[in-house]
Amino acid sequence: MVVAFSGGLDTSYTVMYLAKEKGYEVHAACADTGGFSAEQLKTNEENAYKLGATKYVTLDVTKDYYDKSLKYMVYGNVLRNGTYPISVSSERIFQALAIARYANEIGADAIAHGSTGAGNDQVRFDMTFLVLCPGVEIITLTRDGNLSRQEEVDYLNAHGFSADFTKLKYSYNVGLWGTSICGGEILDSRQGLPESAYLKHPVKEGEETVTLGFDHGEICAVNGKPYTDKVAAIQAVEALGAAYAVGRDIHVGDTIIGIKGRVGFEAAAPMMIISAHKLLEKFTLSKWQQYWKDQVANWYGMFLHESQYLEPVMRDIEAMLESSQRNVTGTVTLKLRPYGFETVGVDSPNDLVKNRLGEYGEGAKGWTSEEAKGFIKVSATPLRAYYMAHKDELDIL
Repeated sequence: MVVAFSGGLDTSYTVMYLAKEKGYEVHAACADTGGFSAEQLKTNEENAYKLGATKYVTLDVTKDYYDKSLKYMVYGNVLRNGTYPISVSSERIFQALAIARYANEIGADAIAHGSTGAGNDQVRFDMTFLVLCPGVEIITLTRDGNLSRQEEVDYLNAHGFSADFTKLKYSYNVGLWGTSICGGEILDSRQGLPESAYLKHPVKEGEETVTLGFDHGEICAVNGKPYTDKVAAIQAVEALGAAYAVGRDIHVGDTIIGIKGRVGFEAAAPMMIISAHKLLEKFTLSKWQQYWKDQVANWYGMFLHESQYLEPVMRDIEAMLESSQRNVTGTVTLKLRPYGFETVGVDSPNDLVKNRLGEYGEGAKGWTSEEAKGFIKVSATPLRAYYMAHKDELDIL
């Protein structure tokens, strides 16, 4: 059987219990979407074998995660409720996909994960496994037994495995597309997070100008340095933004199971890249391209959050988003400062602001003044006709 192994308390308990008490041949699989350091992965491997796993594997799906998810979230400027870059939600989907493929590859009889019954992740894992691994048993010891942290710690200690699973004030999920922060003041709707709750703090003062290059909607350069490796480009942007602690916020939204959830986050790279990309689109897309792309992108983010990545319409939305990027090429300038940034300007060969017809607020070159007056008069026709018939309604305006 395969355990989706993060190295945390719940999955550590799951590996040991299923190996020792149930006699499973446990394959501990850690699906990495860019959030684990080399040191953490080494520790995970060592601990997996101490816990009784027959085999440990790291499934590196970072590139897959970018190619099949992050790229489209940038195309769509996807921020859930206009705030959150859908960091953990999207990671879990691709971790579940990787675990499911591995389970099929080795012919596993069962898959286990450490989700509780109160969060979104149980839905993301279970739904993915049900579709990709039909007939394979899904085991969730923490959820089914409603186990407390102390019960799991006591079991591990009693069987010779000791690790620091102290319940901290805050819990963190660090990933390529941002870090989520739960617990502490987040649980009180009246409060925000203190400086100490964040992992990244300003190490630079003053202002710094940064340029991000895009080619057909994909980030391709940072401060003039070209990147073919998009993951490396994201990491480079993160390093620049994190030095000023930009990208902090608190998101409030609806969970899949129907209750409200609140989470803090710090996501310098997503917020900088999406803001820059969105500005570039304002210069390079038509009015209706922007409008309709926003509509489908909102659905894309919502479906991704709610574990509907495998819904066939997602491929259709991706096709539309990709098509919309054919002219989204250019360089965007940002100005960073401690705790914030602003978008400054755009240099693009497809800049629609630069045209031979006219300059907004300056002068018209593509029409005469008489044509302008005629256009306005015709445009006003529906309103004029309506209020001729309903003059009384003008009195209340």
